[in-house]
Amino acid sequence: MPTADGSAQGEARIYIDGIAMVRLLGPQDRLLSTIEKQYPGVDVHVRGNEVTLSGDDADEVDSARRLVEELLLMIKNGQDLTSTEVTSSAAILDADKTASPVDLLGQAILSTRGKSIRPKTAGQKAYVDAIDENTIVFGIGPAGTGKTYLAMAKAVQALQRKEVNRIILTRPAVEAGERLGYLPGSLTDKIDPYLRPLYDALNEMLDPEVVPKLLAAGTIEVAPLAYMRGRTLNDSFIVLDEAQNTTPEQMKMFLTRLGFGSRMVITGDITQVDLPMGTSGLQLVTRVLGDIDDIHFATMTSADVVRHTLVGQIVDAYTKYDQIQMAKKAGDTIGASERDQRYKKTR
Repeated sequence: MPTADGSAQGEARIYIDGIAMVRLLGPQDRLLSTIEKQYPGVDVHVRGNEVTLSGDDADEVDSARRLVEELLLMIKNGQDLTSTEVTSSAAILDADKTASPVDLLGQAILSTRGKSIRPKTAGQKAYVDAIDENTIVFGIGPAGTGKTYLAMAKAVQALQRKEVNRIILTRPAVEAGERLGYLPGSLTDKIDPYLRPLYDALNEMLDPEVVPKLLAAGTIEVAPLAYMRGRTLNDSFIVLDEAQNTTPEQMKMFLTRLGFGSRMVITGDITQVDLPMGTSGLQLVTRVLGDIDDIHFATMTSADVVRHTLVGQIVDAYTKYDQIQMAKKAGDTIGASERDQRYKKTR
């Protein structure tokens, strides 16, 4: 039936068995609320084992129906749903009506202790695919986009498949406002807290009792970037984290450690540079190596943030603020230059 503006009304009914319905709705119906937010013009009603979608725009109702059906397929495949999967799936369907979020987001990288690690957004899926297809991949994006976590998952996967003989995880030893020198203990003791996020991720991906054995055997190595100098790393999966805090010289040193049968993933956020002065190696390398084959730059945005939904909004707010400040500085520089020119003419 047409509405006042000429569009057709729509309605869709979907029957869902009890267990799938519980998982679709989510705790306190949070997932249902997320579905409704994706399509504000669609009313969602649940009665028993039936979901009814209705609205003034038949196309919007059909989009909501496709979203629910895709989410049900994910549930059938054993995937745990969060609001991130809902919003990501809706974005994928809106961008391409022929795409299938199940195919894009349904493949697990690792499964351990009943938990599956998989990409949760289209941007993350493109990043993971790039790691499979290239020798060196740069994962660049804001906090919470899974850059390091997914890179480490791919490293563990490669080790389990015997594609590499060892994993090397490294970070530049640059403090984000703190001073490691005031921490007690030896150099190793001082650096250990800085590398702790890498250890924590390893313990999530592998059995905790296995990790110390792999570390002791050298199969997995977690070390500061300075320890890489002078080495050639063969048959290894190497992950450089917090790469925005490398100098151009450190970045060049790291990249030239690449040996035969190895792969590298470099992750960082160019908006969070903690270097006291000078250019970030990550900022420079995008200009120097951008045209070389088998090197890929994967850029993620706030849309790929998989932490609390507020994190994405915080990232966008800071990005907007930084752009305003940069424009203001550029305007001040131009204004100062014009004043200098006028002053010279009056002399």
